[in-house]
Amino acid sequence: MDIDNLGFKTINLGHGSGGELTRNLLDQLIFSVFSNSYLNEKHDGAIVKIEGKIAISTDSFVITPIFFKGGNIGSLAVHGTVNDVAMCGAIPKYLSLAFIIEEGLDVGEFYKIIKSIKKAADESGVIIVTGDTKVVEKGKGDKLFINTTGFGEVHPKASISMDNINVGDKIIVNGFIAQHGMAIMSERKGLEFESDIESDSTNLNFLVKDLLDAFGDKIKLFRDPTRGGLGTVLHEIATDIELGIFLKEAYIPIEKQVAAACEMLGLDPMYVANEGVFIAIVDSSIEKEVLALMKNHEKGKNASIIGEITEEHPNKVVLKSLIGGKRIVSPLVGEQLPRIC
Repeated sequence: MDIDNLGFKTINLGHGSGGELTRNLLDQLIFSVFSNSYLNEKHDGAIVKIEGKIAISTDSFVITPIFFKGGNIGSLAVHGTVNDVAMCGAIPKYLSLAFIIEEGLDVGEFYKIIKSIKKAADESGVIIVTGDTKVVEKGKGDKLFINTTGFGEVHPKASISMDNINVGDKIIVNGFIAQHGMAIMSERKGLEFESDIESDSTNLNFLVKDLLDAFGDKIKLFRDPTRGGLGTVLHEIATDIELGIFLKEAYIPIEKQVAAACEMLGLDPMYVANEGVFIAIVDSSIEKEVLALMKNHEKGKNASIIGEITEEHPNKVVLKSLIGGKRIVSPLVGEQLPRIC
C-alpha cells in the first residue's frame, strides 16, 4: 500500500466523526489490512463459532513509547491478549481490536502498527473479527491506545485452577525474565542507555497447547508475569493457595545484559515486566518431561525449574540467593516501571 496517496498524512478529529473521513480511514487502512470474511461484513459485531467452553480475556495497552526494540504497541496488544487466553488453558481463536487515536498521529506510524498487528495475529493463529476506532483531541491521549479482547476454546485436557495445586508441585519458567521492561526503559526519555536488549513480546499459545496435549491436568496452573513481574505473580499465588513457595535464585534465568541493566538502574528483575514469559506449576512426577518439552520449543529453549510449592512459610515466597542466604519476596508496592504495556 502506498500511504503517500491516501490523501492525509496525520489522523485528525474528522477521522473519528463517523462520517466520510472515518470511512476513508477504515477502508484504506484497517479493512484493507485485516480483510477477512468477518470484518468484511462491516457489522458492529461478529458471529463466530466456538466449540465447548470459552475463555475470554480483555486488555488495554497504553505503553510509551509506542515503538520499542522487539516490537510496538500493536504486536504487544496481540501477544498480550493471546497469551492471557492461553494462560486459561485455552486455544485463542478470535480477537476484537479497538483503537483510541490521539489527533495528530502520523499515518505512517499508524500503518506500521496496523501491519505489525496483522503479522502478530497471523503468527498466533487468531482472526480479528470486530473492532472500533475513536479519535481524541490533541493532548487527551498519548499517540495511541489499543484495547483487545480475545476468545478461545478451552483445551479438552485442561484443568487450570489454583485449587489443583499441591505441596511438592514444581514451578517452571519458560525463559529469560525482565527483558520487556528493560527494553522499554532503554528507550524512555531521561533513562536511555546503550543496550541491545529487545522486548521478549511473543505469542505463547502454541507452546501452551503442546504442554496440554502432552500432560493434560497434571499442568496445574499457567500464569504470565507481566506487570509486577515474577515476584509479584508468585506472591499472589502463594497468598491465594495459602501455601509457601520456595525459589532458588541460581535457577531463575536472566540474560546477562538484562541483569546488568537492572543493577545499573537499581531495579530488582523479579519485579520487572515480561511479555514472552509464563510460569507453569506442574505435578512433580512430570517436571523433567515438561522441562524437556519446553527446551525443545523455540519459545521455551531457556526454560528452568525455579522452585516448588511447600508447606513451610504459608502465604510467603522465599528465595534462596546466589550466596546461600534467604529472603522473602514481597509483592511490588507502587509502580516500579510506569506504562510498560
